[in-house]
Amino acid sequence: MNQPSKIAVLTSGGDAPGMNAALRAAVRTISWHKKLAYGVYRGYDGLISNDIKYLDARSVNHILGRGGTMLKSARSEGFRTKEGRQTAFDNLNAQGIDSLIVIGGDGSLTGAHLMHEEHGIPTIGIPATIDNDLMGTDESIGFDTALNTAVEAVDKIRDTAASHNRLFLVEVMGRNSGEIALATGIATGALAVMTPEEDLSVDDLIQILERGRRNKKTSNIVIVAEGYGKNGAEDLGRVIQKRTDLYETKVTVLGHIQRGGQPSVRDRLLASELGHAAVEALMNGKKDIMVGLKQSNIEHIPILEAVQSKKYLNPNYLQLVKELSI
Repeated sequence: MNQPSKIAVLTSGGDAPGMNAALRAAVRTISWHKKLAYGVYRGYDGLISNDIKYLDARSVNHILGRGGTMLKSARSEGFRTKEGRQTAFDNLNAQGIDSLIVIGGDGSLTGAHLMHEEHGIPTIGIPATIDNDLMGTDESIGFDTALNTAVEAVDKIRDTAASHNRLFLVEVMGRNSGEIALATGIATGALAVMTPEEDLSVDDLIQILERGRRNKKTSNIVIVAEGYGKNGAEDLGRVIQKRTDLYETKVTVLGHIQRGGQPSVRDRLLASELGHAAVEALMNGKKDIMVGLKQSNIEHIPILEAVQSKKYLNPNYLQLVKELSI
């Protein structure tokens, strides 16, 4: 088995707290094996423009606890074409780079799969997305930090909700996934959680609100995933106001604050494990797989399976929201 000698690492798609920690772990593991590490700046755009630089163990000093990504990120239209991917491969080949590690979400990992499928270069994906919507890992890098940010914000909103007896609809990130919304709802004692996956209707929500009034609830907070309905919490708020005048409805959209900030301890540990595991996988001849952590064990899953399989919300969490919100 021929081990790789030059390994490139890139971050792509939406940034997630812990990406830097994963990069650090990968670069230092590569150096530990006495191989050469290269950083690709600005994601797949950097592959096409040949923005690739050598990194040693000292190049990733002091980034473990930094948010964002040292390598920067960008969405690349050029990489969507076969011609763009050919240019990306040619640039790697010109520097003798023989393997690629991609840190990102489903779109980014799909790009890694295409590089392997079309050009045969061994690729490993590391799941880094606050949406936590990739199969093959219990959590993706950035999810825990985003969740802590959302919970802290909702805890503060509850003070106002209780003081004025208002209905607050708090929108959290999750275009196609209700993972953040569901976990935030449980952790903050929300009255209800509205997600893209579930079929909870406005009528259902109004019934829940009425039950809360009968039970003398002092505050009403509903967590809404951005992918719920036509336009997330904003649209839901307008519909509720048309249906009932019993509540003064306020909408708060947390937005991109959930993607920023220093990664939590949990995310730093996860990113360190997965960054290390990605390099070890390459050293053991693995390719076109994503590394994940399931029940504290490193798992390898084909990239296509990770990005194409539907990840379902935890049914126990769904039941918790219903039973604990009375």
